[in-house]
Amino acid sequence: MTRRVSAKSATSRRGATKVRPGGALSFMGYRRENGRVGVRNHVIALPVDDLSNAACEAVANNIKGVLAIPHSYGRLQFGADLELHFRTMIGTGTNPNVAAVVVIGIEPGWTKRIVDGIRASGKPCEGFAIEGNGDLQTIAAASRKAKEFLQKASEAQRELCKAEDLWVAVKCGESDTTSGLAANPTVGNFIDKVDAVGMTTCFGETSELTGAEQVCASRAANDKVRKKFLKTWSDYNDMILANKTNDLSDSQPTKGNIAGGLTTIEEKAFGNLEKIGRKARFVDVLDDGETPAQGPGLYFMNTSSAAAECVTLQAAAGFAVHLFPTGQGNVIGNPIIPVIKLTGNPRTVRLMSEHIDLDVSDILRGKMNFHKAGDALIEITMRVANGRLTCAEALGHREYTLTKLYRSA
Repeated sequence: MTRRVSAKSATSRRGATKVRPGGALSFMGYRRENGRVGVRNHVIALPVDDLSNAACEAVANNIKGVLAIPHSYGRLQFGADLELHFRTMIGTGTNPNVAAVVVIGIEPGWTKRIVDGIRASGKPCEGFAIEGNGDLQTIAAASRKAKEFLQKASEAQRELCKAEDLWVAVKCGESDTTSGLAANPTVGNFIDKVDAVGMTTCFGETSELTGAEQVCASRAANDKVRKKFLKTWSDYNDMILANKTNDLSDSQPTKGNIAGGLTTIEEKAFGNLEKIGRKARFVDVLDDGETPAQGPGLYFMNTSSAAAECVTLQAAAGFAVHLFPTGQGNVIGNPIIPVIKLTGNPRTVRLMSEHIDLDVSDILRGKMNFHKAGDALIEITMRVANGRLTCAEALGHREYTLTKLYRSA
């Protein structure tokens, strides 16, 4: 059974993790062909398009241990939207938590493009097209290959890896007043500490920085990155205006945010920004699902603030673990990367305990500081990296949602 960990118990446990600049931090991970390190060992059945979901799910049903990842898009997309689709599909397959991939599409052209993209990482991957073969023949052939991949993956061994081998993404959801006061600053303390030892981290949620965008821009590593961020944020606003609205009520902040005491997007934005800490500077601005290329450090990714879309994009960019502070209680998970849920809201801890991996509500009681809470978050993160299931994994949350830029042709 997955047990919720309190920050108090985590930091008082003998041998609790401590991280200081220059300090050592390690975990047991799966090193892949391209040198990246994963914390899970999935074999996945990846549909190119919505028409291929049933075949992928049938493969997963035939071969126990294979994970199907159904989704809703993949036909008649074009331009930047099509490029994002391929980037997300290929990125999902090349995520270091994935050992091997069976790709199924309705036609061979797009299927091959995704297979070739995944194979470029050195990862085992095989593609199957339904056109001219039908579901039954395709499922049979894909199932045989999936069985082969699964048996090979089952022999993979974890090896000792350094902190800089672990990529961690962050996002918050169902935020309330406790988010900006406790859970988000805990993540910020984590970011400051792991940034100092060379870990690669990422935050996003472009719309939720509205009102705090200038403060966020001031955290850029240099002027080039600052200008790139402000252009990304400005382009987002232009997109909103292009859709003939300047009113995000009922969307930002959400009804859950308002019920939790956040009355404006500005309040939400400054609480959101607590997740990047006090010392770290973001070194680049990534497009949706783009893989970091500037070495270790903190990155900003242009993403939706919708939980499943954001986590899907960060997983496609190669992040292996996700930290998700929540106030009112968001239950998001992901099929590829473990999502660690933490909260500072004692009511959420009491009523939704099965979803909470780390309880930091003692911060609001004055019984814990951010330093101890950050250490506790580092400890539970490393335990998850070593194989501990998160609450979302244990409960079967596998939300996978593609970001779509505009309507299909």
